[in-house]
Amino acid sequence: MKDAVTTVMEQCDRLADISEEPGLIHRPYGSKAMHEVNDIVAGWMRTAGMTTRRDQIGNLIGRYEGRGEKTFILGSHLDTVRDAGRYDGILGVMVAIACVQRLHDRGERLPYSIEVVGFADEEGLRFGTSYLGSSAYAGSFDRERLLLEDRNGVTLREAVRSFGGNPDAVERDGRSDEGLLGYCEVHIEQGPVLEKEDLPVGVVTTINGQSRIQVAFVGKAEHAGTVPMEGRRDALCAAAEFVLEAEAAAKAQPDAVGTVGEIQALPGAANVVPGEAKLSLDLRHPNDVEREGLRDRLEERAGEIAASRGCERLWEVRQETNAVSADEELSAVLAQAVEEEGLKAHRLPSGAGHDAAQMAAILPVAMLFVRCEEGISHNPAESVTREDVEVAVGVMQRFLGLLGGVHAIEEEAGQ
Repeated sequence: MKDAVTTVMEQCDRLADISEEPGLIHRPYGSKAMHEVNDIVAGWMRTAGMTTRRDQIGNLIGRYEGRGEKTFILGSHLDTVRDAGRYDGILGVMVAIACVQRLHDRGERLPYSIEVVGFADEEGLRFGTSYLGSSAYAGSFDRERLLLEDRNGVTLREAVRSFGGNPDAVERDGRSDEGLLGYCEVHIEQGPVLEKEDLPVGVVTTINGQSRIQVAFVGKAEHAGTVPMEGRRDALCAAAEFVLEAEAAAKAQPDAVGTVGEIQALPGAANVVPGEAKLSLDLRHPNDVEREGLRDRLEERAGEIAASRGCERLWEVRQETNAVSADEELSAVLAQAVEEEGLKAHRLPSGAGHDAAQMAAILPVAMLFVRCEEGISHNPAESVTREDVEVAVGVMQRFLGLLGGVHAIEEEAGQ
């Protein structure tokens, strides 16, 4: 019989083979690859003794019944960016299943039930807005998002329906906070801190706030050979100037990061002056006021750049996510579990966004980071060691036991 860690590593490898494109990992929301992954992971959940279901947005939910009425939630996401690594999000779901599998193998039921959630969309790859899965689960889904279109003109409404859900029911399909104890997410760090500290795991303190914006500059498409340089309304040049402006503005503000990860020039011909340029802008900061100020300054600069080049500027804020602090009490239990495994409970913030940020709207949240090689993520080179995964499984198993003891004491006190 395979040990839990071998199973987790093999499961991550198995899911890495399921992609929309050969030769790389690519699983956007609602894709055939996501359908297949959900089916496979549901099978693993059932083997671990869980019942399974999918909600209207397409989140995969496994439930392991306990002895009491309360429920604790474990999870992360199963979607990916394009050309992704194999552990971002997926490792957290597999570790959660492994913990439940151990309980099931021992015939053990905790004083609370466990739900393991594989969120359907955290990355926001297809529609440019992250946390579709966890926002729906947490009851904070904005139905206006159903109007968003992907690059092929398919709306989110259409994608939800083709993924097996009812788009008109997503907004009211959220999980009630009644009877929920909390949420804990295991995730690779996606940064270099734990490696520098020579530690396999760490306890997350905060998750940065985030703004996702679609920017477009509209000029005039003209013949590249016959139109003089003076007087051109080159939308791509306006966009290029803005990209450097965004970089400079983020560098000038402590703790801020700004990224343009997508850019498209239209009509996209070598002999045509670009008449339109579209780009994405991702801004993050641990302080929401600072992030919003940076966003507003860049919006103003985009307008100034457009005007100076005879272009029109379009600015669409697709998503705003506030910074989130992990729950102190739940994090203290997680830190105790780390220490009882004989390790230092190093605490660190997260510059990346996570589903825990949405879950915090309805219940206490905690996160366990797992060291990843050189902090590399969103990249095929993403790597974790078997030894570190073994630590993560051990910590989470101990955490669930400690949480059961705390819950039992609280229940006795309340009687």
